[in-house]
Amino acid sequence: MAQQDWWRSAVIYQVYVRSFADGDGDGTGDLAGVRARLPYLAELGVDALWFNPWYLSPMKDGGYDVADYRAIDPSFGTLAEAEKLIAEAGELGIRTIVDIVPNHVSDQHPWFQAALKAGPGSPERELFHFRRGRGLHGELPPNDWPSQFVGSTEPVWTRLPDGDWYLHLFTPEQPDLNWAHPAVRQEHEDILRFWFERGVAGVRIDSAALLAKDPDLPDLATAPHPHPFVDRDELHDIYRSWRAVADEYGGVFVGEVWLPDTERFARYLRPDELHTAFNFSFLSCPWDAERLRTSIRTTLAEHAPVGAPATWVLCNHDITRTVTRYGRTDTGFDFAAKAFGTPSDLALGTRRARAAALLSLALPGAVYVYQGEELGLPEAEIPRERIEDPMHFRSGGADPGRDGCRVPLPWTADAPHAGFGGEPWLPQPDGWAAYAADRQAADPASMLALYRQAIRLRPVFGHGPLTWLPAPEDVLAFTRADGVRCVVNLGTASVELPEHAELLLASGPLDDGGRLPEDTAVWLRS
Repeated sequence: MAQQDWWRSAVIYQVYVRSFADGDGDGTGDLAGVRARLPYLAELGVDALWFNPWYLSPMKDGGYDVADYRAIDPSFGTLAEAEKLIAEAGELGIRTIVDIVPNHVSDQHPWFQAALKAGPGSPERELFHFRRGRGLHGELPPNDWPSQFVGSTEPVWTRLPDGDWYLHLFTPEQPDLNWAHPAVRQEHEDILRFWFERGVAGVRIDSAALLAKDPDLPDLATAPHPHPFVDRDELHDIYRSWRAVADEYGGVFVGEVWLPDTERFARYLRPDELHTAFNFSFLSCPWDAERLRTSIRTTLAEHAPVGAPATWVLCNHDITRTVTRYGRTDTGFDFAAKAFGTPSDLALGTRRARAAALLSLALPGAVYVYQGEELGLPEAEIPRERIEDPMHFRSGGADPGRDGCRVPLPWTADAPHAGFGGEPWLPQPDGWAAYAADRQAADPASMLALYRQAIRLRPVFGHGPLTWLPAPEDVLAFTRADGVRCVVNLGTASVELPEHAELLLASGPLDDGGRLPEDTAVWLRS
């Protein structure tokens, strides 16, 4: 495949900087920690690193409340360090993707601070969504829009002492920008150029379907079609402008687009808009053969008309870790269903997660690996007094939040804090050191060893389309290259392997009769 099309089949590793590696011993992951671990990432074999927001931020929502898109938060390092990291990763053949958060900024952003000072009716407030309230004295919010934090009962409007209300689909510390204003569009195109000029290969777009708002801000209950703030047609003109910027630098986009309508979803992936988008159908799918088969088929079908590659991901910084989720009675994922104390069989979950790794890495398109998945980390249950995620607080304490998948990584089994650095900003559970990278690197049967082998062998599948092969109902079997097959058994009994000349890789041992056990995957060469 041509070098410029690297993103069509890349393995992309997601780095949540705050929890990756602590280089200065203050308990917070930083760019120095990432730079020190670049050899590890190179040995893993990934093609690119996607960094969650590393910008200047008050950290009211894990860095997704950005105060300055052109500055690195001091807890992570400096802009000069970011430039070194981009360059050093590039020398190892690893590209960099940065996260842009265009829907909103921090309430500490200079634009919003200026809007607060300028007062009602000012040009500064036109960059956001300021409105007078309803009711006799303007005491009621301007409309009935719900929070984008599932389970939140708090309003998306905050009233100021001067009587104006401002819109924030997330927390009050994250005011929404007005994308109908030309200055907002120009600023973000300038931000894109800023990072492309520093050598980044791509940009991940947070909440990509939320930017445009109906200018009348109608009630959701009475708003005519289309939706007043999700997937509005105006978005496509924005992304066509962005694509023109990316094409100047050879950069690529991946959008966070949650949409149930497959035809509407595909519009974002037209040749003059975004290159790729995250596949949330596969990510949230239960460990069930028919459901997974349907998700894969649907994903490939919705991408085909626009010629875009699919993306495959098992977990990210918002989603319950794969090992834990697959060990539960309900193996799917739904934000609304999250609860404290949900039991999980981690041995079962680990076996399934190993098989899922081989499944995802055999599929056509790009694969995203969230940090720690290659170590088989489970979800941690964070003590309530240590939770930081605003999703927990905005749900009234019912939702455990997303901190459980953000616990700092274990690197060295015998070192304090499992080699992460200083005392971590989130507590590491008892036994965390058992998952340490150094211990797994020495174990050929470890999850880390499996990921390293799978990523190294992945090119054997080539770049061809997926062809399903005859298989029992609870078995997924397909090929993408002559003579190479992926077979995954999701049933409750062992099954015979198809005829083959070589077992390239297995997620677990075959049974005594050489059959494929339940919750196990293999790559075969015939």
